[in-house]
Amino acid sequence: MQAAGGERIEATTRAALGALALAIFVVANDFTALSVALPAIERDLDVDVSTVQWTINAYALLFGVLTVTGGRLADLFGRRRMFIAGAAIFAVFSLVAAVAPSAGVLIAARALTAVGGALMWPATLGMTYALLPASRQGLAGGLILGVVGLGNAVGPLLGGVLTESLGWRAILALNVPVAALAVAVVLRAVPALPGETGDRRFDWRGTAVLSCAVIALLLALDEVDTWGWGDPRILGLFAASAVLAAVLLPLERRAGDWALIPRDVAANREFRAAVVAVLFMSMTFFTALMYLPQFMEKILDFSALGAGAGMLPLMVAFGATSFVAGRLYERLGAKRVVAAGAACLPGGMLLLSLVGISSGYGALVPGMVLLGLGTGLFYSAAFTAAVSSLAPERASLASGIIYMFQVAGGSVGLGIATTIVSLSAGAEAEAGGAAGAGFVDGLQAAFRVSAGLAAVGFLIALLYVGGRLVAGRRATA
Repeated sequence: MQAAGGERIEATTRAALGALALAIFVVANDFTALSVALPAIERDLDVDVSTVQWTINAYALLFGVLTVTGGRLADLFGRRRMFIAGAAIFAVFSLVAAVAPSAGVLIAARALTAVGGALMWPATLGMTYALLPASRQGLAGGLILGVVGLGNAVGPLLGGVLTESLGWRAILALNVPVAALAVAVVLRAVPALPGETGDRRFDWRGTAVLSCAVIALLLALDEVDTWGWGDPRILGLFAASAVLAAVLLPLERRAGDWALIPRDVAANREFRAAVVAVLFMSMTFFTALMYLPQFMEKILDFSALGAGAGMLPLMVAFGATSFVAGRLYERLGAKRVVAAGAACLPGGMLLLSLVGISSGYGALVPGMVLLGLGTGLFYSAAFTAAVSSLAPERASLASGIIYMFQVAGGSVGLGIATTIVSLSAGAEAEAGGAAGAGFVDGLQAAFRVSAGLAAVGFLIALLYVGGRLVAGRRATA
């Protein structure tokens, strides 16, 4: 494979990239594959839906919280080493979850599986960027986000097929051979580069405080629909998160060079702009992922598997555009690709907000395609711009921080959208109207709010991500 500028990507590098793509795929697939199996788990383990939902919530919560820690460990002690450790944890506890005799064991195993995934993910991203020459960094971002889109898209379909043919436990058991194969190829094809030299002390205090702050925030946002915004438990969790965040700042300053988030990362203006833009855009994308399938099932009477298939226009556009975005990044530069993707996201949500209770499936497709195109362009380019703005040895940590902001943005967006939809449905029910009408009215309002949040992200991306807007104009001239 001939790279831009005459740089050749060797066969061993291609094999290594394939193994890393497989690892990214299995972690991304694990987020969505189990979602269609929840009713089967509920029946088999004799639990209610609020309990079984934690098989997904526990995984997402721990994964989002620990990716920063995983990224720092990978940069300190070596990415290949952390990848192998994470893959081993991921595989072992996937197997435990696959044979779990009760919901408690299943949820605990899923939480520990997330620990392995949080070690694998940033190490995988760091190795992907390190394997490619500087002129092909856009290819790394496109590969990563393309495989994520593919994994998320295939997840519900694969989960539905396995659940109906072999049972829901097969979804979890499949992780074991896939993780083993990825490790085998990585051991053979990825060089064991050392981690940072010098002081390798790990900032355990900063890690503990940051993890608790993010857990409190995400838990509050996850439970706000059940408990309500004014509930003392929700207010207490928000207050605890804010206090811990305030405590973290002086802790990190005192930690100096071995802080969990080192000064050169925290002080980088372009990196900060990228993660804030990702935060706002994720409020939009996660809301669509949650509520579009619900619209299909509640209003269009799709089955769970049918709703998963109905998301394909969004997910296929996301995955395909991510693969193309790497080449566009190399040819057009970060600013244009980031801005184009960021512009599509609010536009896609506005189109989706026009869908009414009498609309058919076809009315969803234009908005889903535009949203998928924007997601593929924006995340790929913003990811690469953020990682490239830092020193190469910070790649894994940068990836972990970006993903934490992505999860936090998704949780905030979902909390806002769920509140809007619930209030609308409740008001419609009190007025004696149809529940479906209230749901759709709330969905339209939630999608418009999401579009507004995405517009804020667009402005941040346009002005600050991939270089400053004025500088970009001068360079183009």
